[in-house]
Amino acid sequence: MDFLIHVDQSSGVALHRQIYDSIRGAILSGRLRSGEKLPSTRALSKSLGIARATVTMSFDSLLSEGYIEASVGAGTFVSRALPEELMRPASSTVDPATLEASTPKVKARSRGRKRKDGPDTDSSLSSSSSSSTSGDADKLQGYRLSWYATALRSRQWLNFSADEPEVQLSFGRPAMTEFPMRVWNQLLLHHARKRNLGLLDSPANAAGFMPLREQLAAYLSRVRAVACQPEQVIVVNGSQQGIDLVARVLIDRGDDVCIEDPGYIGAQKSFEAMGANILPIPVDKQGISVDALKEHERARAGFSPQLVYVTPSHQSPTGVVLSVPRRLELISWARRVGAYIVEDDYDSEYRYKGRPIPALAGLDHAGTVIYIGTLSKVLFPSLRLGYLVVPLDLAEVFTRAKWLADRHSPLLEQQVLADFIRLGHLERHIRKMRNLYEQKRKLVIEALKKHFRGAAAVLGDAAGINVVVRIPSELSDEELVARAKAAGIGISSTAHFYLGEAPRGEFQINYAHLNEETIDSCIETFAQIAT
Repeated sequence: MDFLIHVDQSSGVALHRQIYDSIRGAILSGRLRSGEKLPSTRALSKSLGIARATVTMSFDSLLSEGYIEASVGAGTFVSRALPEELMRPASSTVDPATLEASTPKVKARSRGRKRKDGPDTDSSLSSSSSSSTSGDADKLQGYRLSWYATALRSRQWLNFSADEPEVQLSFGRPAMTEFPMRVWNQLLLHHARKRNLGLLDSPANAAGFMPLREQLAAYLSRVRAVACQPEQVIVVNGSQQGIDLVARVLIDRGDDVCIEDPGYIGAQKSFEAMGANILPIPVDKQGISVDALKEHERARAGFSPQLVYVTPSHQSPTGVVLSVPRRLELISWARRVGAYIVEDDYDSEYRYKGRPIPALAGLDHAGTVIYIGTLSKVLFPSLRLGYLVVPLDLAEVFTRAKWLADRHSPLLEQQVLADFIRLGHLERHIRKMRNLYEQKRKLVIEALKKHFRGAAAVLGDAAGINVVVRIPSELSDEELVARAKAAGIGISSTAHFYLGEAPRGEFQINYAHLNEETIDSCIETFAQIAT
């Protein structure tokens, strides 16, 4: 060999590792060339004054990783095809603009195009339409994204910044410091100590742990007046997976889907990604406008949307509550036109004014409403457990869709949650947090009035863990957000909730996780920036 191996007996690095590193480094640097013969393990151990077994261990590692190769009777050689060369990606000279040009584009929303006899054959979405002129673009012929993936690229969203401000008002986090972690840990430890090895297997029923489904059905009957059987409850990984399953099971490309405007972006994007024809329906002080739905019906003969998505208990983002007369009117209209209502009841547990209003699913007796619930706002977001309540005749197909998505939700956590509900901890925690959040809500409203000197209009303060505020400012929403971030405060304009034109100066303020001092100081800073 044309290099020296030096081993240091006093080094903390094992001798076989030192030999390995020396030979590997010499190969990668070119000092040992491809096909070059290495000394035998016997000769090398003698020259280094160490045990032959140590050298053999180094050679075995190099051999298994492809740096050297052995030939019986001939010796050991540097490999002719090194692993770094095999793993190195081929250089690409395709210009990013060429790649973008070759990717199918999503057309603007097509109005009223239902899939009848087969998939849409729009030429702008077919692989043959991805034409290239010459050179490397030709290599991209035949490669395309699916409709689903192309729709996900159609609009900028989910661009979360890695450098989150010190105080975040943009996201609806619960007050996790108040969560009864000791109780939760005790229940978790109890189930872990059972040493039930069945937890390590994949359960046959993708719809969820039956005792949890039973507890959820009983809980919904008590607190939301939703009468359902456990067989109708599908346990999912948070409300977003529930929305995704609804989209996959119920929507074909071109189907009309009515959604609140403004409305929850997670639902917007799920439905768009399935190729739905999104119809934005305005929201007023009583919630989604049923008159606007009827206007669509009058304007188009045979109008029959596949579903209507609503957040009736605390409209996202405005916070208005769908009135009882409007709820009954919506259910009646949906039955008549044959549309499902998807009720996202994401934080109905927190209502501070007036009597509780029953869920839409509690007023429906004809299988019109699909109910979505979540524990993210009530317990903690990383739990990732939610639930669907579907008409009994849809339970099997939703269960199959859930199985295809991820087989099942984590079983140990489902068992713990079932006990947490059964033993009364969930409802005790909700009562405690409702009182705490009501006090924080009052502090937020008082701070907004004080620091904006009466110029701030507050919306959606009757329920939930956030409010929407409209403020007068000469600055654009983007500049307000940027300046607040520079001051260590994360705020979010509601503009991305709107499918149509968004009002200027409208922001969502989430307060559940903030303490009294932080609430006042953040709003004071925000007011100084805005005014």
